[in-house]
Amino acid sequence: MGMQHVWAHANPEREVTVETVEETRLDAPWRVILYNDDVHTFDEVIFQLMKATGCSLPEAEALTWKVHTEGKAAVYEGSFEECFRVQGVLREIQLITELQG
Repeated sequence: MGMQHVWAHANPEREVTVETVEETRLDAPWRVILYNDDVHTFDEVIFQLMKATGCSLPEAEALTWKVHTEGKAAVYEGSFEECFRVQGVLREIQLITELQG
């Protein structure tokens, strides 16, 4: 009887370990992908990138050019929460974005 009692407690411990692994995955780097469109001007995208990510003007210009020439680019990397916030700011002007984790 004593052995069965010990084994019954082993399973919840394993489940806790699995949950911890899943939580750690949320902290892994996420990326905000920005897609090119035919609606926004370079200046609009540059300004919104600076507002969303806090990057410099030259960085925003380089990212905007990359999106324009390649069709899409990763414009920010960080935690899920940070990327979700950045994506929200970019979407204020209806920019097309995606989160990848």
